[in-house]
Amino acid sequence: MKRRDFLGGLGLAITGTAHAQEAAEAAKNTTQRGGMRRSDSGFPGGLQPLDGGKVGNSGPMKISAIKTFLVGAEGRNWVYVKIMTDQGIYGIGEAYSAGPDEATIKVIEDFAVWLVGQDPRNVQYLFDLMYNTTRFPGGLIVNSAISGIEHALWDIAGKSAGVPVWALLGGRTRNKIRTYQSTSGATPQQAAENARRMVEKYGYTALKMGIQAPGSMPYNQATRDTVAHVRAVREAVGPDIDIGVDVHAKFFEPQRAIRLGHALEPFNPMWMEESIRTENFAAMKKVSDHVNIPLASGECNYMIHEFRPLLELQALDFVQPDICCCGGVLTMKKIAAMAEAQYVMVAPHNPMSPLATAVNVHFAASTPNFFILEYAAPDSGARKDVLQEPLMVKKDGYLDIPNKPGWGVELNEEAFKYMPPAPWRRGTSFRTDGSPYFQ
Repeated sequence: MKRRDFLGGLGLAITGTAHAQEAAEAAKNTTQRGGMRRSDSGFPGGLQPLDGGKVGNSGPMKISAIKTFLVGAEGRNWVYVKIMTDQGIYGIGEAYSAGPDEATIKVIEDFAVWLVGQDPRNVQYLFDLMYNTTRFPGGLIVNSAISGIEHALWDIAGKSAGVPVWALLGGRTRNKIRTYQSTSGATPQQAAENARRMVEKYGYTALKMGIQAPGSMPYNQATRDTVAHVRAVREAVGPDIDIGVDVHAKFFEPQRAIRLGHALEPFNPMWMEESIRTENFAAMKKVSDHVNIPLASGECNYMIHEFRPLLELQALDFVQPDICCCGGVLTMKKIAAMAEAQYVMVAPHNPMSPLATAVNVHFAASTPNFFILEYAAPDSGARKDVLQEPLMVKKDGYLDIPNKPGWGVELNEEAFKYMPPAPWRRGTSFRTDGSPYFQ
């Protein structure tokens, strides 16, 4: 696919509106994927409307179109979904920026063919329609598309009912949402100063930092340098600020992660995150059995089926699903429920835009075993402009919970024309011998 075909020369991804409307008309007389034929009441044998399509005191409603926006920001893209209805209510959501973001846009457009004409308030049914009818379990692209669409359905459901989404998820369990932000620094002194400044500016009670382990660095040096950075940050912020240490799965061997964990124990880290790669749950369990600090992981795992065995092994103390690719809000609520049964807390992975933050806040407000939310203050650049009113951290390191219908935030579509997307992929790192390593 050529870039100009979906950018339309305006810095916006093509909208799925015309595509979806044409597909809805064609679907009435055309056999769709898997031999299914669309009708006004949905797929044959599928969910049928009650009372002429009414839901409680609200009248019938159907999805009329799905739009997509691909927005360039902060060195990568943000992928937005906007679902329109025949009643004038719309909902917004965010899919994960995977790198081949144009592919995610095309998947969303394909799902639009399935969803136009459906009642958007049947969130679980429409999720099942997308997930169960997709051939083979989805990966990052398909699951991100499903997640972004699911967010928008919840926004519509909240707006239709006149309540915030958290009220539809069981109500609030807390008054505000605790956050943390990642800090950095090329030297221990820089890391310490950055951490001190961040705590003073935003009032954070927790921070996160990466390890020092480029592929060209010998392991013992990587361990020493990482310890030096963590020691400097601990001394700078004091004994009571939580510090997460993100290994980012740069270690392949569990024993190396175990040795680093032992070296970090004197600094009482909040957790060691992604201590090894995420595919081998037994290896993660090995790390857990040999270190005395909490472990966190989960950003690379999808749907309830990948989290179930991980949680049953009790290899983690914190699970970190990403609401933009794990399956969406309801899937993350199910993951949280499984985690709760295993005495595991939830700390959502949240590197995407302020819209993803807002979606996560509703999840956090309604989830008893929520612990803390990854966050980046939207006080400058694209993060400041992409929403009309992004959620801003208070001076105590917490976010307020929106009380408006739906998510309580809106996209600033006018700003998108100044945020053209660009091809993006994650950088590759190489060892001294030239071989690439996971990061």
